[in-house]
Amino acid sequence: MQSRYFTINDHPQGTPARELFELHETELPALSNGEVRVRNTWLSVDPYMRGRMSGVTTYIDPFELNAPLEGAAVGEIIESLDPAFPVGTKVRHMAGWRDIAQLPGNQLEPLPYFDVPDQAYLGVLGMPGMTAWTGLNRIAEMQQGDNVLVSGAAGAVGSLAVQLAKAKGGNVVGIAGSQEKLDWLESKGVKAVSYKDKNAAQLTEALNEVCPEGFDVYYENVGGICLEAALNSLKVGARIAVCGMIARYNEDTPSAGPSNIAMILIRRARMQGFIVFDHWAHYPQFIETIGPQVASGEIDYEETIEEGLERTPDAFLKLFEGANRGKMLVKL
Repeated sequence: MQSRYFTINDHPQGTPARELFELHETELPALSNGEVRVRNTWLSVDPYMRGRMSGVTTYIDPFELNAPLEGAAVGEIIESLDPAFPVGTKVRHMAGWRDIAQLPGNQLEPLPYFDVPDQAYLGVLGMPGMTAWTGLNRIAEMQQGDNVLVSGAAGAVGSLAVQLAKAKGGNVVGIAGSQEKLDWLESKGVKAVSYKDKNAAQLTEALNEVCPEGFDVYYENVGGICLEAALNSLKVGARIAVCGMIARYNEDTPSAGPSNIAMILIRRARMQGFIVFDHWAHYPQFIETIGPQVASGEIDYEETIEEGLERTPDAFLKLFEGANRGKMLVKL
């Protein structure tokens, strides 16, 4: 059986070029005991993958040049030598960026049982949703009545973070770019603020207008001027959960930190970065809590979909243009 997959041919500097990605085809070896073959139906592309392309080990190993890229995917088992995963089982795994995956059964998860589309387990009920839930509840320890600010508020993580914060009784403000994203936030009862064409001082002013008393919780997805403006807008004792800083991912050289970092001291704030995989033992608690709310429609989610394996690099690069609303996915 043939498998098509993407590789990268170099470590990018700055924003990756489309030519960095190469599509290959290979003959898969015979299955060994305990292995399965999965026909992928949905692929996930995520901002953290940019760091893995740099050739530097961070909290996760870098991608190898000219080797199949990895990422979350869901699909259906088409051949199996693992009795725990019979043919027809729908699964989630990390052998994405390809159409047919061959891997040991111990690297698979059967899809949970909620009545939602399969791809939801890559987004709202997958890593992005778990990240939103973890950042709000385990890192920022949000309480009812808190003023909550979320950057990247219409993205895969932020769009759930604002809804979870709202459902918990928070006064929620979301930072986003396009008018379409701002309108979506407003439709969810979230006060929306645009960062477009603003410097940090102007964004601070806009945040102060919608929440003059300041924020108890800041959920950080972006960095840059969003972080600087948020630091200016904190209450005393505020908690900051740092999920990511996408504004920095394609920088050629490291940028200086926020000029107002002293606000952490002045506001006696706590700022904590976290990696969701360190908290994955709590995924059952997350899925049992949030799964029914997604299945019932109580929690909404957005998806931006590219179709065809060939479009996977394009979907990934669009993440850094702000072109996605909600989870960016590739449908095979």
